[in-house]
Amino acid sequence: MEQYTIKNLYTLEETIAADLFKDAVYPWELLPKISNFILELGKKLPTDRYTMVKENVWVANSAKVAPTACLNGPAIIDEEAEIRHCAFIRGNAIVGKGAVVGNSTELKNVILFNKVQVPHYNYVGDSILGFKSHMGAGSITSNVKSDKTLVVVKDGEKKVETGMKKFGAMLGDNVEVGCNSVLNPGTVIGRNSNVYPTSMVRGCIPAGSIYKRRGEIAEKQS
Repeated sequence: MEQYTIKNLYTLEETIAADLFKDAVYPWELLPKISNFILELGKKLPTDRYTMVKENVWVANSAKVAPTACLNGPAIIDEEAEIRHCAFIRGNAIVGKGAVVGNSTELKNVILFNKVQVPHYNYVGDSILGFKSHMGAGSITSNVKSDKTLVVVKDGEKKVETGMKKFGAMLGDNVEVGCNSVLNPGTVIGRNSNVYPTSMVRGCIPAGSIYKRRGEIAEKQS
């Protein structure tokens, strides 16, 4: 499971939430801590660059937020991010520098690193998306198992008990998820990997891979 640790998935210089990651090994350990972290960080943000637009919602002055977007706290929208028409941020969300949250996209309990794009009809819940990762139109994270049991991260025969009922997906830096794909609870995708459109993904996908379908994962050719 070493390649699915924080140090092998993420570039911490590319998120305002870097301090949250320092004492953890796996990124999913941070999901229960996002809310309190935002509340503490928000109070420290420089008031000449960020404005608290409503209770516990801090928006960078350089960010673009459509008047039809709904922002619920706690949340931080970082510099030059774009929140488009009818986006719904339910709370516990950090949207990184230059990130795009598109029309009718819903976020809940998430960290989006800088330059992340979730631009069209996406649902991202209880998830962390790394630097420059992108989810194609209609792709979503499923964050609760149908039988409501606790999520287990599985990499072949290796398993890590998370103790969490709600856990969507962990996407490393530069991950590309094709349109209309579903990332099932506990999905972890390594850096620089691609997921084919309309895929149903479960478990761990190694870095530098192309996920074509269940049981068919190819290594990228340099």
